[in-house]
Order: sequence, then C-alpha cells, then structure tokens
Amino acid sequence: MKRGFVPHADSLIAFECAARHGSFTRAAEELHLTQGAVSKQVRHLETRLGVELFKRVRQRIVLTDAGRLYLHDVRGALESLTAATRQVMSFAGNEDVLNLATLPSFGTRWLAPRLARFVAVHPTASLNLAVRLRPFDFAKEPFDAAIHYGDPVWAGAIAEPLFREDVIAVASPRFRDRHRIETPADLAPLMRLHQSTRPLAWRQWFECAGVDTDLAFQGPRFEQFVMMAQAAAHDLGAALVPRFFVAEELDEGRLVQLFDHVLRLPSAYHLVFPENRTLRPIAGAFRDWLHREVARENADEATPELIPDAAPSRG
Repeated sequence: MKRGFVPHADSLIAFECAARHGSFTRAAEELHLTQGAVSKQVRHLETRLGVELFKRVRQRIVLTDAGRLYLHDVRGALESLTAATRQVMSFAGNEDVLNLATLPSFGTRWLAPRLARFVAVHPTASLNLAVRLRPFDFAKEPFDAAIHYGDPVWAGAIAEPLFREDVIAVASPRFRDRHRIETPADLAPLMRLHQSTRPLAWRQWFECAGVDTDLAFQGPRFEQFVMMAQAAAHDLGAALVPRFFVAEELDEGRLVQLFDHVLRLPSAYHLVFPENRTLRPIAGAFRDWLHREVARENADEATPELIPDAAPSRG
C-alpha cells in the first residue's frame, strides 16, 4: 500500500460525519470543530481525490454519485478501524484475552452455558466470542481458536476432535398427539424440518430405522438449529437435532423425543488452532478445559441406543 495514496484519517472522518448529518454545521458540533474546519477538511479530501463528493446547494450539502459510492467504503473502513481499536484495547493490562470464533447454535446452546465453569478456574480471563460459519484464514482474522463442524480439514490449521453429533427426532407434544406418531414409519408422510448443512440427515435416519420412503428430502430448511427447534416447538413439524441443542425445550416439555434411538452422524465438532502460531497460555488453558468438559459430559450421559452410524453420502 502506498502511504501517499491514502487520505488523512481526519479528512475521512469529517467526510463521513458530514455525509451522515447532511450538514457541515452539525458535523462540526459532533466533532467539536468549527464549521469552517470541517468544510476545509472535506475540500482537502476532494482536491486529493480529484472528485467532487458533495453538491453545495444554498445552506445544504448533497452527496454526489461518487460521494455515495465513496461513503459506503469509507464507512466500512472506519467501522473496521474502530473494531480493531476496541479489540486491541481489550488487551490493556491483561494477557488473558481469548478470541474465539464459534458456530452460532453451538455457542448459544452448548458453549455459553458452560463458560462460567471456565471463568471460575481462570477468573482473570477475558473472553471475546464471535460467530463464523465457515473456515477462515487465521492470518487475516484476530482469533486464537475456532469451533468447527464437519471434516477435520482447515487450511493452515490443526483440528482436534471434540465429539460427533448424535441427533434425535423431536416434535411438540401437540404435533405428536395430533398425528398419532408411534413408529418411525409414521413420520414419512408428515412435515419434517431440515437443517440446511445436514441435507441428508432425514434420509439417513429413515434408512437406519428401516423405513423406505421417497419423501425424505421434503420439508422446509433452516440455516440454524435454534430456529428449527423453535419452529418444531410451535407445531410446524418433526426435526432432527442434537440432544444438547434442545435440552431446555425437552426439560420444559415444549419438545418431546419421539423415539429412544439416536442417529450418529459421521461429521464431528472440532477445536481448531492456527498451525504456525505459538499457542498463548490462555488459549492452551481453554483447550484443556474444553476437552475436560467433553469428557465430563460423555461420562455423565447414559449410553444412548445408537442406530448404525450414518455413512457419508457421495450423492
């Protein structure tokens, strides 16, 4: 990046503020400057760019087409700088800052309820959690680790398995009773809810349950388990979900497990670390704690009645 090509930050801030307010005067009030100083900053920016950013109409300013286009990118850049500044400030006086990327449903339903136990052991830890749905480049993102679901494949990173996904068929008590669901075959003609990243789950479930149906793929699709569980709890249909995602709904009776058997999917949850970066002490502590939590949960749970592992499909 050529330094001389990038406008001064003060000019960009003055431009964004003036564009947001549609007024140099109001921008000056927010920035604690004079109206003339803001106007001068914007003029300097326009001269630097060789482009008119505002039309001056009497006492008003109106963005030009170039100004609107530039504003979009400038605003994004300033927001990124603000976020980066807050991020680095979180390290002030504290080396125990853990930046973790997690999947939304996993973070909400499995990880968040357990974090108090981690903080109890590491009271000086500061946790920053963010959502990432897909693998990313650790060299370009400020994360110490990530939670990943799928195959243990992540470029430039090491994936350690946590646990595989055991799913159960659930529905609201009203849906179960209304349709008199007693056997897996009873679900074949009924509404079934699908998780978009597990498109084969219902077909695998029916195959393992010995039910032959051409309707396995029919039904609405949801990007997140939490949304799908809510739809099932409100009588939309039956859903296949990991038990830990719906533990609260099962305890409260908003959902019921339709059958005892459990389908174990071939993919797993993984804890992922950058391959070529020294693991900071807090990240290492979190790693050890997370594996202990998984072992603790496996020891506490009764062995489920597993139906055969779903083989990965190539179709």
